[in-house]
Amino acid sequence: MLRRVNGTVLIVTALLATLVALVFPLWSYADRSGTGQANLAASTVGTKWGPLSAADRDLLVKVRLAGLWELPAGQQAIERAPSQSVKAAGDHLVVGHTDLDARARSVASQLGVELPNQPTEEQQGWLRELTAATGPTYERLFANLLRRAHGKVFGVIAQVRHSTRNALIRQLADASNQTVLDHITMLEGTGLVDFDALANEAADGATASPAGPPPPVPGAPLPAPVPAVPTGTQSFTSLPSAPPVGEIGSPAVR
Repeated sequence: MLRRVNGTVLIVTALLATLVALVFPLWSYADRSGTGQANLAASTVGTKWGPLSAADRDLLVKVRLAGLWELPAGQQAIERAPSQSVKAAGDHLVVGHTDLDARARSVASQLGVELPNQPTEEQQGWLRELTAATGPTYERLFANLLRRAHGKVFGVIAQVRHSTRNALIRQLADASNQTVLDHITMLEGTGLVDFDALANEAADGATASPAGPPPPVPGAPLPAPVPAVPTGTQSFTSLPSAPPVGEIGSPAVR
């Protein structure tokens, strides 16, 4: 009799364990599915310009930090770089980050966000690297350190611009996007940016396989895509924001 009772207990225990094993992932998944919304609500505060999230505040800090190290880096390039293209890039950095810093400080003051007054340890390390370098080595280091930093913040700005509900943050993101793209263009214009290194770094940090058409086959005929053009008799008054269409290397392509 005791053996039968023990056997029944074991069977019931096993069934309960199986039930828990089946139910727990569902409960856990349901709990995780609401975590993003819960975190957003917990980290967001109301302002008269709209809700201010943690990502919004992080953008303010990132814009401020960028100016704290990229502005002096630009000044140094103007003073020390042998080539005019690097000096010109430095000039754009100084002017652009002076403007962005004023915007960030104004927005932070209105939203009550505290900003740092010193670059991060990593950013200070980059400034020390630049100070220790000379000649062509200095110019390559300048172009690639600054291009990498601008590329990383470019994606952050775009994401915040997409998701923010705060009007002041939207304005700052708009100005930041334009300035960062200008700086990227100037840095690439030096001819010193290592695009292979940038691509490899991005690939190392990717968590998913790239999607898209298969690689082109040399010599294979390529079907011409149908142009996307308006139909009907409507008239339009706006102009493209991008430069005119042209072949790579032609004056129409910047």
